[in-house]
Amino acid sequence: AESMNLMAKQIAQVFGEIMGSDNGISVDFLNKAECVAVFPSVIKAGFILGGKAGRGAASCRTKSGWSAPAFFEIKGGSVGFQVGAQATDLVLLFMNTNGLKKLVSSKLELGADASIAAGPVGREAAASTDASMNAEILSYSRSRGAFLGVSLKGSVVSPDKSDMEDTYGKGVTALRVLAVGNSSAPSEVQVFANKLGQYSSRKAA
Repeated sequence: AESMNLMAKQIAQVFGEIMGSDNGISVDFLNKAECVAVFPSVIKAGFILGGKAGRGAASCRTKSGWSAPAFFEIKGGSVGFQVGAQATDLVLLFMNTNGLKKLVSSKLELGADASIAAGPVGREAAASTDASMNAEILSYSRSRGAFLGVSLKGSVVSPDKSDMEDTYGKGVTALRVLAVGNSSAPSEVQVFANKLGQYSSRKAA
């Protein structure tokens, strides 16, 4: 569980840095999102060539605020990452719960099971395109300080059973963690929910 606490801290830190940057995710988009997933330090080259997984976590709005994190992995599709081998942080905004339902039941292929668009950043956000307005998921990446919308079509996101077990014990599903408030989670992994709450405090309807 120690590594999960560290990962939760890292995820919270990455998200805070992105929200704190001038060219990050606009708060308007964050306020509309139902869930947020962050995958810190996905290595691009491994992502393309080996289909290696990046590990991360998601939190969703509940009636009592952001949920505890459920842990996921993302595996590369054949498209997307063609820019060298540096570490990259990925952020997914789930704009409704449709994609999430698929995700927690088994796995979610981005672009097939849910529509996905590169998220608008900075000034583009205000005059954003219809594609991003209608997409179920908006995706972003940050690499060497540069922050952009990125298309992750063909990548597959699925629950990370071993990370879930390390944190919550046997048999606790991603669905259960994301649907309830913060009560059941170890306090150390709550840093992500707390960080989300600093930027967007809307509760689930």
